[in-house]
Formats: sequence, C-alpha cells, structure tokens
Amino acid sequence: MNKNLYLDVHVLQTVPPSCVNRDDTGSPKTAVYGGVNRARVSSQSWKRAMRLEFNHLFESEQIGFRTKNIKMLLVDRLKELDTTKDLSTLEKIAEVALTEAKIKSTGGKKDVLFFISSTQIDALAKLALEYSSDDSSKKEKDKKYKDKWRDALTNNPSVDILLFGRMAASDPELNFDAAAQVAHCISTHAVSNEFDYFTAVDDCNTDDNAGAGHLGTVEFNSSTLYRYSTVNISELMDNGLNIDEVGDVINGYLQAFIKAMPTGKQNTFANRTLPCFTYVTLREDQPVNMAGAFEKPVPKSSNGYEAKSIEAFIEYTKKVYDNYVNFPTKSWVVCLDDVSIDADRVKMNNLPELVIDKLKKLN
Repeated sequence: MNKNLYLDVHVLQTVPPSCVNRDDTGSPKTAVYGGVNRARVSSQSWKRAMRLEFNHLFESEQIGFRTKNIKMLLVDRLKELDTTKDLSTLEKIAEVALTEAKIKSTGGKKDVLFFISSTQIDALAKLALEYSSDDSSKKEKDKKYKDKWRDALTNNPSVDILLFGRMAASDPELNFDAAAQVAHCISTHAVSNEFDYFTAVDDCNTDDNAGAGHLGTVEFNSSTLYRYSTVNISELMDNGLNIDEVGDVINGYLQAFIKAMPTGKQNTFANRTLPCFTYVTLREDQPVNMAGAFEKPVPKSSNGYEAKSIEAFIEYTKKVYDNYVNFPTKSWVVCLDDVSIDADRVKMNNLPELVIDKLKKLN
C-alpha cells in the first residue's frame, strides 16, 4: 500500500479506587506531567490485557504465544503429527530444529521471550520431522533447509505479532515491525496515592481477644485516564493482509483496546469500567497523540473530572487541526453524554463495522 493511513483511538476512562499497574514496590505507577503527579498505566500492561482479550475475539490459529517454552510447544505439536515416536526422540528432534532455526535455548527453554504464532509452530514441527527423516549429508541439509527454517518462522505471523511486533536479537531476519503503538496512559489531572489499611479475621480462632489474623496496607488511587493508540493500516497491508483481513484485525483491536482492562489487584478493587468518551479517527497524514490537552491538569471540581476532561480534549484537538495537521479523513465518537465535536455519533457495537466500511472505501 503506497499511501499513509492510520487509525487513531483516543479514550477517556474513569477508574475508581484501584491499583491497575504496580511498580517494583507495589505502588500504583505514576508520572510527572505538566509539573504535577499523574496516575499512569504502562503500555505493556494494557497490551497484555488486550492480548488476553484477543483469545475471545480471534480464532486460536490467529493468535500467538510469547514464551521461553518454545521447545514445549514444538514437542506438543510433534506428538500430534507423529504418534509412532517416543517422547525422548521427539524432544531430540525439537532441539535440533530449534538449533537449525537459530532459536537459542538453555535447558529446553529459550534464553529470552520469543513471539511465535500457532501456524508458525505447526510449520516448524512439520519441517522438523522432514529434516529428521532426510538422509542427506549435514552439509546438503544445511543448504537445502536454510531458507525453509526462516520461512517457517516468518510466514503466517499471528494477529498480535503483526500488531505489537517481534524482536529476535539472535536473528534480525525474524523481526517484525509493530503496526500498532500504545501510549502509556496518564490521568488528566493531578493524583495522590492513598493507602488502605486492612485486616483479616481468622475464622477458626476461638479467642475473642486475639485480634486480627493478618493485617497490612495496599496503595491505590483513582483517576480519569487519557488513553491513546494508533494502528498503521498501511503496515498491515504491506505485511500481506488483504482488506478483509485488515478489517478482521481492526474489529478485534478496537474492541480489545476500548474494553480490555489490566487485571492488577482486580479481585481487591473490582475496578472494571468502560470509557466515558471514545474518539476514533482515520488519518492520511500522520498519527497524533492528543495528550497535550492535559499538559495543564484539569482542576478539581465538585462535578468530577470527566466533563472537563472531554471539554479540554475537544478544545485542544480543534487547535491542533487548525494549526498543525489536517482534519481526519473520517471520525467517530462514542460518548455517554452529548458533546459538540465534528464526528459521527455512534454506539460501540456499531463502531468497528463503520470503521471497516470506511477503510474498504478508501482502498
């Protein structure tokens, strides 16, 4: 695809008391922006939540595994393909295949996490059996299979590999550039972390004066978050997807980004919420993160932060469009309240279909 085409997704979402994403001390992650402390959720955390959501949105063969246990996956597939060989033999075949494919491992595990699709595991397993039964000399086999190993690991990437990329330090030819970028989300306003002091009672203790069986503290905050991501549609098509396949990917991506939630301390806080405002655009110039709308933090108000955050976002986008970039080729908004913005007002259930229809018209 020769022209630029980007899908930008902007979300405002209020999260009640929670600890969605913790740092190394167990505290909710924060960042200083606009001179004040903000709540923050890392892009890695939200992408992980999205990948878990992909399990419900895509077929199993469309998604991949990010793991050190490549050998285990390969052996399991070899068992299905060849029931005549014992486990020890299949493990040796797998080890040889991983070595030939330049997937370094120690003690049966890869040294670092590796992203691989279900289809690539299947291709690697079939090639491993073919290689093991080939009676040619090692030199001849190396020449014959060199490109086959690479093809097995580069053809048929999964949806999540296409979107989030893959880096293989041991063999850069196996790398995939990410078609999607996800920003660290931040609160639109200043935030101070708080502490919950809790106790737990021993149900089987008969001593009325024994006190609590356990006590502790958990840190939390609450905030209205600005979340942003962008998908390079051209990149997806350059990687071999046709427009229908791109539509399938965008459908799942929109649903996952808008609805998924990281699971940190979820059992403690039950903080699953949905956005109050979602603004989706198709751009033919460049992606634009609108976090600058909140460089000046939204002030405290007895009416909360949502309405003022939406107002600040709309005002800022107009300034950006007037001074720096073109208006989007097409835009949609999903919002709980009435808003004044130049975009089609839609419901979430209809949003993916409308975006895909427009994509097809542009192509």
